Amino acid sequence: MIIEIEYLWLFLSLLAIVAFLYASVGHGGASGYLALMAIFSFTTSTMKPIALLLNLFVSGIAFYHYYRTGHFNKKLFIPFAVASIPFAFFGGRLQIDANIYKTSLAILLIFAILKMLNVFGVRSKQVKEIKVWQGVAIGSCIGFISGLIGIGGGIILTPIILLLHWGKMKEAAAVSALFIWVNSAAGLMGQLSIGVEISSQAFILVGVALTGGYLGSYLGSQKFNNTTLRYLLALVLLIASIKLLVV
Repeated sequence: MIIEIEYLWLFLSLLAIVAFLYASVGHGGASGYLALMAIFSFTTSTMKPIALLLNLFVSGIAFYHYYRTGHFNKKLFIPFAVASIPFAFFGGRLQIDANIYKTSLAILLIFAILKMLNVFGVRSKQVKEIKVWQGVAIGSCIGFISGLIGIGGGIILTPIILLLHWGKMKEAAAVSALFIWVNSAAGLMGQLSIGVEISSQAFILVGVALTGGYLGSYLGSQKFNNTTLRYLLALVLLIASIKLLVV
């Protein structure tokens, strides 16, 4: 078993909640899944591929809902994605020391907390046009980190888009959702290419996460108020980041 049966019900319940929370803001939820797996003492070798797999399904359904409501900006998406895909694949092929992995993940979780608490500011009323070289440079860096750690990169991309005024909140969510999907796919392909196997039990987790993600992305794309949800999610990530840094 991936997790001891006596804790399975609790893990699955929290997994559905995390998927719901993340998808409501256009994210796949990998950092949240990694946080949960850290709390429930999953091995680092299983955390990365499972998080990427869950990300594929949840970010895909999140993108579907945000795309349907007309928030996707293809011109904003392409510069990031073109560079991120090969770097995510390369990062996915690399294996790093468990302690380095935990420290890196804890730092990214703290970054996610700041994002969820809106530390990066409010939406810009005037959107600026992104230059191709800017998208390529940022996309390649985020892509590599995404593949290396096992996330889609949305927790990094979304605040960058908002901070640099390249898009508004819903637009950033739509672009990040598809960005997460392509990075997760590339990262997972990188994992599979070096012989990493995914347990069949992981697809049970997919079903649970997809259920929560569908509902969350549907409500989020319909102007759902995420303020309370973001604070709750920040608490989950804070607990996990402390555990990773201390244990």
